[in-house]
Amino acid sequence: MAMITRNEEKVVGKVIDEIKQYLNPDDEILVVDSSRDNTAGIAKARGARVISQNPPRGYGPAMTEALNSSGGEIIITMDADGTYPAEYIPVLIKAVKDGFDEVNASRLLGKPSTMPWINYLANALCALLASCLYGIWTTDLHSGMRAYRKSMLKKISFEGSKPALPVDLWLKPKKMGYKTMEIFIPYRERVGASKMNPLPGLYWTLFRILKTRFAT
Repeated sequence: MAMITRNEEKVVGKVIDEIKQYLNPDDEILVVDSSRDNTAGIAKARGARVISQNPPRGYGPAMTEALNSSGGEIIITMDADGTYPAEYIPVLIKAVKDGFDEVNASRLLGKPSTMPWINYLANALCALLASCLYGIWTTDLHSGMRAYRKSMLKKISFEGSKPALPVDLWLKPKKMGYKTMEIFIPYRERVGASKMNPLPGLYWTLFRILKTRFAT
């Protein structure tokens, strides 16, 4: 189990407690933390292994560190802001054990009541563009909850220093023919303010969709 955190002290303990209900006692919870508050201390107290990444380097480098540092063949990623349902962890694990290389937990079966319209429309339109360009069907390029087969990740190169890394993490395996699937999950109210910057995020999402699709 891997998460990245930045100033999540109000919710990280609750999220870890929820996650532990659906893991085996010896399964690792890894947190890559770039916080100025007590997020790291709370995570450690709950039994997580914490890697500090300070000063903060952004989502991409933090997620790259989390994926590269996780042990085990199945890696589950989940945002630490309380928006994702931990009870779907067993569903993701079972799908990988059943033969899928990556499973995307989409928030966008419809518009979540907890997601602003502008975010929903941007996510939905980008997913539609990717679906058309790649000849696949997907609804959510930026889900913060996924399952990965680690042996697959080791075979694919990702540009982790730039924004919108989840786009490549989802589309590159699909383009390369790995076995993927998408499930739908409820999306809960966020604890704390979003750290996303919408306009740069949209630019980099489109950039990654096009670059990955037409790269040789």
